[in-house]
Amino acid sequence: MAGSDKPDRIKSAYELALERLEAQGIERPHEERLSEASKQAIAGARRVTQAKLAELEILHRDKLGKLDDPTKPAEQDEYFRLEKERIVAAGDAQVARLRGES
Repeated sequence: MAGSDKPDRIKSAYELALERLEAQGIERPHEERLSEASKQAIAGARRVTQAKLAELEILHRDKLGKLDDPTKPAEQDEYFRLEKERIVAAGDAQVARLRGES
């Protein structure tokens, strides 16, 4: 740094890692600046997703408690797993849309 105009200072581990990535030809991750409204919308979407997951779990436990057939819990568990994956994927997609990602 003797020839540069930047003052000598200690670099953070993050800065050092970014320099190593650039030395390997890998681009820096883009730093997105979200507006306050976007942050609020993303937080709202995440809250909705968490609420849907909580509701699904409550309903799943209730159904398991009411089952009489010993073969049905496995079917119910599989349904729960698939539905949980669907809810999480939908929530992630909504957050990506709000961030402007494709």
